[in-house]
Amino acid sequence: MNVAVRLVALLCCLQASAAWAERALVVGSKNFTESYLLGEIVAQRLEGEGFRVQRRFGLGGTLICYEALRSGEIDLYVEYTGTITEAILGEDIAPRKDALVAPLAERGLKPLPELGFENTYALVLPEARARELDIARISDLAGLTQLRLAFSHEFMRRNDGWPGLRARYGLEHVPTGIEHGLAYQAMIRGRIDLTDAYSTDGDLERYGFAVLEDDLDFFPRYAALPLVREGFPDAAANVVATLADRIDAPRMRRLNAEVVVGNRSFAAVASDFLAEEGFAASPVAAVSWHDELAANTVRHLQLTVVALTFAVLVGLPLGVLVHRSVRASRSVLYTAGLLQTIPSIALLALMIPLFGIGVLPAIVALFLYSLLPILRATVTALTSVDPTLRRVAVGMGLTPAQQVRHLLLPLALPNVLAGVRTAAVISIGTATLAAFVGAGGLGQPIVTGLALNDPGLILQGAIPAALLAIVTELGFELVERRLVPAHLRRGGH
Repeated sequence: MNVAVRLVALLCCLQASAAWAERALVVGSKNFTESYLLGEIVAQRLEGEGFRVQRRFGLGGTLICYEALRSGEIDLYVEYTGTITEAILGEDIAPRKDALVAPLAERGLKPLPELGFENTYALVLPEARARELDIARISDLAGLTQLRLAFSHEFMRRNDGWPGLRARYGLEHVPTGIEHGLAYQAMIRGRIDLTDAYSTDGDLERYGFAVLEDDLDFFPRYAALPLVREGFPDAAANVVATLADRIDAPRMRRLNAEVVVGNRSFAAVASDFLAEEGFAASPVAAVSWHDELAANTVRHLQLTVVALTFAVLVGLPLGVLVHRSVRASRSVLYTAGLLQTIPSIALLALMIPLFGIGVLPAIVALFLYSLLPILRATVTALTSVDPTLRRVAVGMGLTPAQQVRHLLLPLALPNVLAGVRTAAVISIGTATLAAFVGAGGLGQPIVTGLALNDPGLILQGAIPAALLAIVTELGFELVERRLVPAHLRRGGH
């Protein structure tokens, strides 16, 4: 009996190993420079040992990466011990790998050996401003309420961020939220005085910012370590473990600086690092910005067109169905309106447990955002049709379906097209956020540009997205001219 059980267990293990071998290992990263770089180092290290790897970089923040890992959409990403204890586990646990094994195992996750450096939070400001105010420690901020503080959105909400820091140091400032990638430029231009940073950030050397001493030891230990799902292949885990204790804090800061100051690609810096350590690395294939722009534009159009098509197929019939009932139409429009009030990035994050990451959750979110304009335009147009015309149609003996087809829809067509046009433009703009859940598109260079503080990369995504919106507007004007009689068009005679 015991032999049979062992054979079954062995067969299950072999089957699981074969399943892992058949597909690529998915390596993810958050949307800041160091996370991109560490993700690339891990990916190339695995590829150097013959593993197939798929990259899902630039995912939006801890929540999205963590949910993607738990749901199996990614297999590995590099996290920090302090973030695991404070933002993921939310428990009073020592931020050490050995203390994290058991609570993470309850969630189906497993930490691999630490990479060798800590990247703690820090508060920074320009050197000149620090000398002017004679500030060297966080305690020195007390009473200087005139300082303009702006922190990354995640830092503003985390217990190991502003809420806990304010309580520990008795600070009374009222900071504002800002995207981390924009904070340094805002500080350089004198728009803000102080922001949060990462202690291994390459921009600290680039701009010469002063780092305030955490004199009350508030920030916990943030040692970098790869986090994987249970069942991650042992062979792959052993490969990643060879990176343990290979990177100290000064070296990590230099690697980050090579990207943000030296304008080198993540792949090139990762490849050089692995070569210096004596490891095989993937060959760095140069991708022209033209090819990258074309691929991002095609993906952006795919996301928008698919979501808009489904929104039309659902919104138009639903609007026709409920327009005769005031209660039903109000209920439907109210529900669609509620969906519009959910912030885009929050809606995308909520989609992950249901649909994972990638194209599907992005399309579902864009579909939901496109529904309201189409529904509202359809219901408004149909309910505003002259009642006399409706009575004439009834008198002619037209059935309800014939009334819709031959009277209501032709008269409502201009407003319906206007609703679809609005939905299309909204979808094009919102689709740039799809990059935060690994769906790509024109948001990809924007997200990477924010991480690198590179206006050129940001414009590489923003300008084509704006041009797509303009082309869409012009395209709908042509469609309207073809389909709508002149006397029904806005401004027609």
